[in-house]
Amino acid sequence: MPLDEGVEAEHRSQAKAPLTPGQRARLILAHITVYLAAALFMLPLIYAFFSALKPNGEMFAMPPRLIGSEVRWSNFVEVFKFGPFWTYIFNSLLVAIAGTLVVLIVSSCAGYAFGRLRWKGRDAVFILFLATLMVPAEVLVIPMFQVMQWFNWVDTYQALVLPFAFGAFGTFLMRQFFRGIPYEMEEAARVDGAGPIRTFVLILLPLSKSALAVLSVFTFLSFWNSYLWPLIVTVDYNARGTLPVGLASFSGLTGTRWDLQMAAAIISMIPTTLLVIVLQKHLVKGIAMAGLGGR
Repeated sequence: MPLDEGVEAEHRSQAKAPLTPGQRARLILAHITVYLAAALFMLPLIYAFFSALKPNGEMFAMPPRLIGSEVRWSNFVEVFKFGPFWTYIFNSLLVAIAGTLVVLIVSSCAGYAFGRLRWKGRDAVFILFLATLMVPAEVLVIPMFQVMQWFNWVDTYQALVLPFAFGAFGTFLMRQFFRGIPYEMEEAARVDGAGPIRTFVLILLPLSKSALAVLSVFTFLSFWNSYLWPLIVTVDYNARGTLPVGLASFSGLTGTRWDLQMAAAIISMIPTTLLVIVLQKHLVKGIAMAGLGGR
């Protein structure tokens, strides 16, 4: 029997071995802990969902009740009549998808340059680049707005996408992942005549699907939930407003429609939830490999 098959057979036999009472108790305790933690995190979402079905006057009723006097599914329909909510959804999808694509391209290229290529001053430049993570985004708002004015990009889609598409987090994540890939694979490609670009495109990128999935989710969520920058750089909210800005529109001088705001918040969670579910397998693998990478 080949060595690999023998190792796999041994692992299968160990997996089928009966659990001892202590192991079974620890396994049950672990499952209970996970289920309790999941239920704890789900409680606010469940309360938000049922609050979206209440009449507006019962949102702050005392004592609090999970279900109101009537269930108003019409709140989810009325959200789209209250304002240009479809426009908010389209703008958020456009900005989040475009920003994610730019970040993936820039971060993978920069991570390859910092993690695999050897050039003078590489580590010093990377440390300086990484130090930008310590600068709060709020500090950069005024300089970035001035730059957008110089380019005449205020109230445009490129102003919503480009300023935050060149951050250091994605580069650091991809660098750590690339440094965890054995150099022998790259050397074998070079022996076959592949240059740095071809090696990057044909060898390293296909091996980086999990890390790219992690970066995609984090970046998409960042653009999707961004509120301060779209609020500042957008002038015509009805045309280029994003979902966080649109959610704030339910509060006005005449009061706040809490029921519609809750319904809109529930709707806004659907795309990100679906994204995490679809990429769940790659997320677990990517976080583990990117976090342990490096030489």
